[in-house]
Amino acid sequence: MNSKLNLVISTPLEAEFVDRIARVAPNRIGIHYEPELLPPTRYQGDHKGIDNFERTPADEERWFHLISAADILFDIPPTLSNKPNPVNLARNLKWVQTTSSGVGPLVDSLGLTERNVLVTTARGIHAKPLSEFVFMALLMHYRNLEYLQKQQGEKIWQRYCGSGLAGRTLAIVGMGEVGQKIAHLAKAFDMTVVGLLRPGSPHTTESLGIDRICTINELKDLLSDIDAIVLCAPHTPETEGMINQSVFEAVKPGAVLINIARGALVDEPALIGALESGQIGFAALDVAAVEPLPESSPLWTLENVLISPHSASTVAEENERLTDLFCFNLRHFLEGNPAEMKNKFNTERRY
Repeated sequence: MNSKLNLVISTPLEAEFVDRIARVAPNRIGIHYEPELLPPTRYQGDHKGIDNFERTPADEERWFHLISAADILFDIPPTLSNKPNPVNLARNLKWVQTTSSGVGPLVDSLGLTERNVLVTTARGIHAKPLSEFVFMALLMHYRNLEYLQKQQGEKIWQRYCGSGLAGRTLAIVGMGEVGQKIAHLAKAFDMTVVGLLRPGSPHTTESLGIDRICTINELKDLLSDIDAIVLCAPHTPETEGMINQSVFEAVKPGAVLINIARGALVDEPALIGALESGQIGFAALDVAAVEPLPESSPLWTLENVLISPHSASTVAEENERLTDLFCFNLRHFLEGNPAEMKNKFNTERRY
């Protein structure tokens, strides 16, 4: 009788990292990775693959059989069009390691919590690249990169005066690992940092290394003093549509909005109006209400908008970091020590 646990890698992963995982406990896990059953990738580190991918009926049967036998899943397999998610068939599933952090709605829709399936997320893996994106956007706006590129294109050597980050006030909505990394960099730029958290959060200004803590309910009272807002909170019923017309009306004229969270946090039509009027001076958007962003969206052509195709977190080192995390968690899982596993999913949505 085979007593090994079935570990299925259900999204694309480089062979070198599959081998690393397999070496953790070869006598206790049977690792299953069949890349020919997965959608071709679009870029390095892609965990979804091309759109409109279809398997043959025979391959689909193999795929559902593979997932249904899983005890452990490296990532939640994507749902193909008009087909159920095969996770629902995995009756012996004990643990899922996801490759992203904002998995609450997906975990809920699949009923994993109700099934007592342990879920660990990739929280923190993307903190560095996301924070780098934030400061790329802030610097390109305040140091006027567009002007420099235009002058270079026209071969004009003419000195100019930009602006800086020091002394400006940055509001960070969501002070998890991403928010804390952004705050750390902001202090290095001598910015004033305001962190917006859920009511009752145990954090203090000292523990976060920032200047002020406020609840999300106090946001509107702060807006006249805020130069830039960064959204990195999860999508929850409390955060959905939180950046709306009333926020844009109260914000400091010319303020910057950076969204690396989810498009649903922002009232997109109201944002477009605020950008067109100049009330929002610049927006860097890694996410949108509908993805891919429709070609008809005015956001594509507004000169004060930077569009990123939900890729701010994606860097070449991502899968190596995910493999490090998974191997760490796998060792503790096999030792029967789940308390030491990192990034256990918490149904209490914190921001």
